[in-house]
Amino acid sequence: MERKKFDLEDRLVEYTCRMIDVVETLPTTKSGNYIAGQLIRSCHSPTFNYGEVQGAESRNDFIHKMGVVLKELKECRVALKIIVKKEMIKPIQKLDGIFKETEELIAIIAKSIETAQKNKPANTLK
Repeated sequence: MERKKFDLEDRLVEYTCRMIDVVETLPTTKSGNYIAGQLIRSCHSPTFNYGEVQGAESRNDFIHKMGVVLKELKECRVALKIIVKKEMIKPIQKLDGIFKETEELIAIIAKSIETAQKNKPANTLK
């Protein structure tokens, strides 16, 4: 059996595509349009910023850029919580998979930041 290579960039691209589907499913109401506008920006940001992470010029730059990715994923999580709480997409169980993926990506990015900070030479600035 062939093992699939884990590629975070591909996973983030897939995440953004799935989130676009969520945005396109939101109701065309004032609140639906507002959340859609906010979510379309925040769901693209982790993917685009991860592209910048790959060109980080230092460990500190890597940590900073990954921090931006993490913040944007957390913003997506909050938006998803609002969508679920207000039942803006029905049945709300449709969002279980993307919510789980959001949590997993947050955990991966947070662990990566933690590891980079732990491995940072002692003589660098925090």
